[in-house]
Amino acid sequence: MTDEILFISDLHLDQHKPEISSHFLAFIKTRASTARVLYILGDLFEVWSGDDDPAKEFREIFDALQNLAKSTEIYFLHGNRDFLVGEQLAKKLGITIIKSPHIINLGTHKIALLHGDELCTDDAAYQQFRKMVREKGWQHDFLAKPLAERLQITAQLRQQSKSEMGDKTTAIMDVNPVAVSQIFNQLNVDTLIHGHTHRPGIHSLEENRQRIVLGDWNPEPSYISWLDGKLKLIDPRV
Repeated sequence: MTDEILFISDLHLDQHKPEISSHFLAFIKTRASTARVLYILGDLFEVWSGDDDPAKEFREIFDALQNLAKSTEIYFLHGNRDFLVGEQLAKKLGITIIKSPHIINLGTHKIALLHGDELCTDDAAYQQFRKMVREKGWQHDFLAKPLAERLQITAQLRQQSKSEMGDKTTAIMDVNPVAVSQIFNQLNVDTLIHGHTHRPGIHSLEENRQRIVLGDWNPEPSYISWLDGKLKLIDPRV
C-alpha cells in the first residue's frame, strides 16, 4: 500500500467495448490495488438507467471494485451519463458518492473535483437538459418507470446525443473560460481536476492556477496520480 491518490473519469463502460473493460480490470488489479484513494469523476458507464439494473455485463468489474474497496477508499462523482447511480449500487460496491464540486487538500494545493460538463456553458441546450435531469422530481418520476421502459428511453437519448454532437462545433463542447474563472473564484481553489471533454491536458492559468483535464479511456487508460507531493497526468496523448 502506498499513499498514492488516483483520479479517473470517462471510461464509458459499455458491453460493446470490451477492451475498455479489460483496461479497467487491469488498472484495478495493478495500479489501483496499491493506492490509498481512487476518485472516479463521472461517466464510469456509457449509460446507467437505475440501480435495479442487474448489469450482468459488468459483473466482473463490480467484483473487482468490491475487492478493491476493502483496501482502497473509492469515491464516485456523477457524470452526464451516470447521474442515476445511487446509494444502492454504491453500497453494493463499497464506494462513497460525493457531490460536485468536491474540495480536497493535497499538500499545498486546494483542489476542486468535478465532472466538467457544468463548465461547458456555451452549450445552452445541454445545460437546460442537465438542469432538468438533475432535479430530484424528474429522477423520482423516471426511476418509477419499469426498467425495460427506462432502458429504451436512455437508448433513445444516447442516440439523440450522438446525432446532436455531429452538429455542434468543437468550441461549444469545450469549457467556457469565464465559467472556469468563476468556479476558481467561487471555490477559492488553485487547481481544478475534471473530465468530460475528452481533451486531456494541463492548463496553466494566471495566479498560479492550473486546470488538469482527464481523458477518456479509448484507446488507452488516462489517469492522474498524486504521489510524493506531485500531481501527474498519465495519458498517451499528452
